[in-house]
Amino acid sequence: MPGPPSLPTDPSHPYIRMPWGLGPLLWKTAVILSLLLSSTALSPTSGQTKIPLETVKLWADTFGRNLYDTVTKYSGSLLLQKKYKDVESSLRIQEVDGLEMVRKFSEDMETMLRRKVEAVKVLQNLVEATEEADLNHKFNKSLVFDYYNAVLVNERDANGKYVELGAEFVLKSNAHFSNLMVNTSLSSVQLPTNVYNKDPDILNGVYMSETLNPVFVENFQRDPTLTWQYFGSSTGFFRIYPGIKWRPDKNGVITFDCRNRGWYIQAATSPKDIVIVLDTSGSMKGLRMAIAKHTISTILDTLGENDFVNIIAYNDYIHYIEPCFKGILVQAHRDNREHFKQLVDDLMVKGVGVVDQALREAFQILKQFQEARQGSLCNQAIMLISDGAVEDYEPVFEEYNWPDRKVRVFTYLIGREVTFADRMKWIACNNKGYYTQISTLADTQENVMEYLHVLSRPMVINHDHDIIWTEAYMDSKLFTSHAQSLTLLTTVSMPVFSKKNETRSHGILLGVVGSDIALRELMKLAPRYKLGVHGYAFLNTNNGYILSHPDLRPLYREGKKLKPKPNYNSVDLSEVEWEDRTETLRTAMINGETGSLSMDVKVPLDKGKRVLFLTNDYFFTDIRDTPFSLGVVLSQGHGEYILLGNTSVEEGLHDLLHPDLTLASDWIYCVTDIDPDHRKLSQLEAMVHFLIGQDPDLECDEELVREVLFDAVVTAPMEAYWTALSLNSSEDYQHVADMAFLGTRAGLLRSSMFVSSEKISNKKFLTPEDEASMFTMDHFPLWYRQAAEQPAGSFVFNLHSTEEPEGSGEPVVVTASTAIAVTVDKKTAITAAVGIQIRLDFLHQLFWEATQQCSAGDGLCPQSCQDSDLDCFVIDDNGFILISGKPQETGRFLGEVDGALMTQLLSTGVFSQVTLYDYQAMCTPPHHHHSAAWPLVSPISALLTATRWLVNELLLFLLQWNTWGSWRAPSRAEAKAVFHHSHKHRKQDVLQPCHTEYPVFVHQRAIQEANGIIQCGACQKVFVMHQIPNSNLLLLVTDPTCDCSIFPQVLQEATEVKYNASLKCDRMRSQKLRRRPDSCHAFHQEENAQDCGGASETLASHPLFLLPLCAWLLPPQLLQ
Repeated sequence: MPGPPSLPTDPSHPYIRMPWGLGPLLWKTAVILSLLLSSTALSPTSGQTKIPLETVKLWADTFGRNLYDTVTKYSGSLLLQKKYKDVESSLRIQEVDGLEMVRKFSEDMETMLRRKVEAVKVLQNLVEATEEADLNHKFNKSLVFDYYNAVLVNERDANGKYVELGAEFVLKSNAHFSNLMVNTSLSSVQLPTNVYNKDPDILNGVYMSETLNPVFVENFQRDPTLTWQYFGSSTGFFRIYPGIKWRPDKNGVITFDCRNRGWYIQAATSPKDIVIVLDTSGSMKGLRMAIAKHTISTILDTLGENDFVNIIAYNDYIHYIEPCFKGILVQAHRDNREHFKQLVDDLMVKGVGVVDQALREAFQILKQFQEARQGSLCNQAIMLISDGAVEDYEPVFEEYNWPDRKVRVFTYLIGREVTFADRMKWIACNNKGYYTQISTLADTQENVMEYLHVLSRPMVINHDHDIIWTEAYMDSKLFTSHAQSLTLLTTVSMPVFSKKNETRSHGILLGVVGSDIALRELMKLAPRYKLGVHGYAFLNTNNGYILSHPDLRPLYREGKKLKPKPNYNSVDLSEVEWEDRTETLRTAMINGETGSLSMDVKVPLDKGKRVLFLTNDYFFTDIRDTPFSLGVVLSQGHGEYILLGNTSVEEGLHDLLHPDLTLASDWIYCVTDIDPDHRKLSQLEAMVHFLIGQDPDLECDEELVREVLFDAVVTAPMEAYWTALSLNSSEDYQHVADMAFLGTRAGLLRSSMFVSSEKISNKKFLTPEDEASMFTMDHFPLWYRQAAEQPAGSFVFNLHSTEEPEGSGEPVVVTASTAIAVTVDKKTAITAAVGIQIRLDFLHQLFWEATQQCSAGDGLCPQSCQDSDLDCFVIDDNGFILISGKPQETGRFLGEVDGALMTQLLSTGVFSQVTLYDYQAMCTPPHHHHSAAWPLVSPISALLTATRWLVNELLLFLLQWNTWGSWRAPSRAEAKAVFHHSHKHRKQDVLQPCHTEYPVFVHQRAIQEANGIIQCGACQKVFVMHQIPNSNLLLLVTDPTCDCSIFPQVLQEATEVKYNASLKCDRMRSQKLRRRPDSCHAFHQEENAQDCGGASETLASHPLFLLPLCAWLLPPQLLQ
């Protein structure tokens, strides 16, 4: 199957590539020039600065030696290596069995999810209770009943009294629910703004569902790991436990409607193939077209990743609104749904409607997909949206759908005209569908939802309680005003239906019950310490979408706010593991296979500035009774081994209680989030309680606890070493380093400051604010990961900005770290990493002192890096400047400062350019400006355009605020909500999802020295490069007298991957492999097909009767 694109450098390739600051021709010219004019022996022309090779080598060696002595002294790396060496005889290195590990993780996850299913059999209890309540309850049209309305609770009027439906509702902060204010004794009820909170259907449903309260509480007491439990009613109300206070959005509107959520729709219906057929003839102008577009948008909102869809518009002829999708159905994931919405917005009306051709085309698509075993292979339906059908359509149904009626046809009559109501209803009733008339925007939601009730009938009649698991999603719509709203979740849900015999054939769906599972909690069952420095675990769905992955980036920053990306829950596995170009891994996991494979990968680090080259082993299996598959990744080499040590509890406890020791706060050493008495304990405190037997109810990971104890004992001498160093150092030495630190594979972290806390240069380092420097559930610290891939005994230096506000004067600092490896029986494991935070000013001082040295043959030092006729740089192995004679260049990429030098280093192979891809990027969308000149040609046309806009706005205003001829308050709120919903998708975000590529530059370690001449027009630029030993640093010395500005900058910038029309269409049409859900409920012989809808009998108010007259008086083109 087609995978992520392979982007060659050939400009003639169908990819339209935007080069990195160098045009293709200029780049080639510069490289050829460099190759022709560079040399390995320096022959400077007369008057050109001579740079002695031996001197540069001496400078590099001297600086490297002094730097190594400093970092080993202050980090204590040699001492730590010795301490592990001393206990080597008692150590055991165990090879990790990846397949056994992934199976064990999968079984643990299955057990946890089974508990949630029992929480859904707990939810089965909810189902039973709800259905029982409905059996015992008779509908009361005049029911008066007060309930806890989630929006109104605790609200008071001007007199200080509680408002109606807003009684006192006790709320307390609860750590288990992310410290939200909740009521664990009662549930509360939320309704969207467009649902009247005293409607008889609502009151009867809420009254009936009151019986769920004790069941919610009992479930939570039985299983304290449960989170949110809820019941979403088919009438629109949402009962949630524990009860909360619900807050409107910034517009004062509650747009959340449980019936539009994935967990509701997937539980209420089986997968479906939908073809929407839209009338775009001239009679659909103005308001009718606005309502029709909103109807399509609402239908699209009811579709999910297990559904397939296409849209056909018709007038005198038929056309697919996306020509690329001609003759096919496409998966209804978020990207396709939003794409359809934008295309629908641009539709215009003209001509005469000829529906029979459109219906034939729709039936043919559905038939072809069914025969080809494509699409959902379950429900199939046509949605006909028109203001009336006038031709002979019966032969179409005779040819394609009768007598079996395998395709349901749902009809939506747009507008208030009822002339064609009988025909539209006949079409629906004779094809097992449903007919509705939609007269206002506010009617759309309720009328569209009717088709879901029809599709749910076979399942309801069969009493099939299918258990549904959703894709990953964020509850930002559920908890608009709360901080925890950016948690990734999956939901397990189940339908609830009426068991009344008299309504059995109608298959009445009461609603859906569900419970949330935080994916973070699920991934804790794949402990980070077992996966090694670079290893990780991930989950994907039956559709190939990522459920959880350390490289999934669901959020982006807009100003100061973090927001979910529009397509965060439809990121495909092939877009994260993009090195899997043949999609072998993806195919195996979607098919639920158990197995393994190896793959060479490029791993971006430090926000894409750096890259690691690894060979990873992938192990995978399915999680039974779910649509999910689990993958575990181990890097070859040290990642295949785990170090096992042992020590006594007494000795370990003594060293565990040192004040400089902390544990990875995200890791689970002991389970503290279930028992309320344990939640106040840190992981370290819980471990101590466990070891001394203070709390027998505590559950801890005994293997991890043993490793922590062992690491605590071995690393304990480091505290005394660092303390002695700090006490014995003179005042001058306090300017060398701010702190020393170490971390072990067990997540143990020690640190010691050499200066007072207020003098620390980077105060965020080793705190949660600097996540990259910490052990997290997703990754080891950056300084640990980089050190693990350095040659043994070598330090990796990385410059960090403090990212303080401008003008604060805070200096930048450098971390230096090295890995501690242990070898037993020819097996080597990385057991720890140790380092220091070194001050940049000291690094500069050490460097300038080293460059005062001269080789014996030079006599007196004629040159140094502080001379004006030399430019000296210390750069890291990715080309970033740590030291320069110009302070403003520190931290910048060399190619940005000196494009000629970077070009030469690339052309001679000292550096190589690696291209990485980001399929989760956000880009500024192109602006399509319509010509502003044409109205000047015809002032009348400009006037007509303005008039058309004003009329449309007026019509929409009257329609929204005058729904169904009633001016009561609920209708006004209803219209406000619909107006908000119908316009929200038109607003363009500042950034939109896109694909980008970006370069990373990597030093080739085999080339330790190089020199050459760069021809820059009338002059030549000399350079010498030498590796600084025991580090990832390079010394570059150049002649600044020659102006090489003719060479463009070499930039490390991401650019958007542009696809030409043909390739873009191919990608959009491609049908990636997916695994269909196990269950399908398409038809049932007992269903009552004559329950197929009817025309509305409500009347329009007087102003709306004038709208046809307005439309008649204006030229037809104004309302198109």
